[in-house]
Amino acid sequence: MNPGRRVRDLLLVAVFAVVAGGCATRPVAVPDPALAAKPEALSVLRSIKSDPALEERILALNPERIGEDDFRETLAKAPAPRIVLVHGGIFPVHLAMVSFGRFLTGMGYPEERIRHPGDRRWSHSPYEDSAQIAGLIAWYYEREGLRPLVIGHSQGGVEAVKVLYELAGRFTETIPVWNPYTDAAEDRTSIVDPLTGAERSVVGLRVPYVSVVGAGSAGLLMPNQWSMFQKLYSVPDTVDEFTGYAIAYDIFALGPPGVDENRRFRPNGTAKVRNVILPGTYNHITLPVTQSLADDPQLHAWISVYTPDAGVSAAPPESSLGLLWAADVWYSVKKHWALEAQRLVCARRALTGTAPALASFAVPVGVNGCPSGGRAGAESAH
Repeated sequence: MNPGRRVRDLLLVAVFAVVAGGCATRPVAVPDPALAAKPEALSVLRSIKSDPALEERILALNPERIGEDDFRETLAKAPAPRIVLVHGGIFPVHLAMVSFGRFLTGMGYPEERIRHPGDRRWSHSPYEDSAQIAGLIAWYYEREGLRPLVIGHSQGGVEAVKVLYELAGRFTETIPVWNPYTDAAEDRTSIVDPLTGAERSVVGLRVPYVSVVGAGSAGLLMPNQWSMFQKLYSVPDTVDEFTGYAIAYDIFALGPPGVDENRRFRPNGTAKVRNVILPGTYNHITLPVTQSLADDPQLHAWISVYTPDAGVSAAPPESSLGLLWAADVWYSVKKHWALEAQRLVCARRALTGTAPALASFAVPVGVNGCPSGGRAGAESAH
């Protein structure tokens, strides 16, 4: 990677900070009146326009091996789940998450599935009410039929795990659905499951993927995160797959004393938990500044074919600038994008009586013929 690009990115963060200082007021969203009403049962599935050829290609994808051709010809055309980004807590580090959001769009993720539909911001604050974010996740799922992915940086990583505990009902028994257009709670604590038509509580909803980077000691010192002091490293069952990234020798995010860094995050149930140690040359504050990685043709190509089993040694010298983290997250985003799209196709076909033969799936099959990778089948039957 050209070092000049990295310098440019860091300068942009600084410039954006100056601009943002004079633009504290968020734009007012004009909500679609239809979005204020509670969706009818199975209305999401009935509204999907059928494209049998694309659906067959979606179902044939191997979520753990999405090559560039698979991505360009199939996944990029598939319905995409929301990505909820949660930035760190020190101003203007949220602008680094803007760069990461633009990295994702540069790799091919649809921008409208990352930016907040109400005020168009790229990421959420770790000072937001975690129950509010949980209620927003439920709102997205109910109307789109795809469970959101959550990615947190620094204190935003602590907040991401806190959201999982909200969904697990560890702080309160009920959570209101949160409307992003009115920026207010709706008068209900349950949703209509878009894939089954059944009423279900916000509490108990699982998300497919959460990743956090640089979440640890400094973030836990903030009063709004004190409730996570004994919980951060114990991942509840409200996520299918969780990845915790730790930067070697990161003084801002020290793990619990005496705990092997390769086992810092651990499941307290059946969630699949993975720990990744990033090079100590990475910078805790500016790590998400990654937009230029997607803009560089050579690095874009490398990221496109990256798989976790390639290991750190497979990364080119430029990985000291955050390449390994960005590539690993992008791999997981593609994986769960494919799984959620397959899950949606299966549910629609089950509704219309056109479910394919089980042998046509490239991943294990669960309830009602839906892919069970990442426990998708279990969720659809929940």
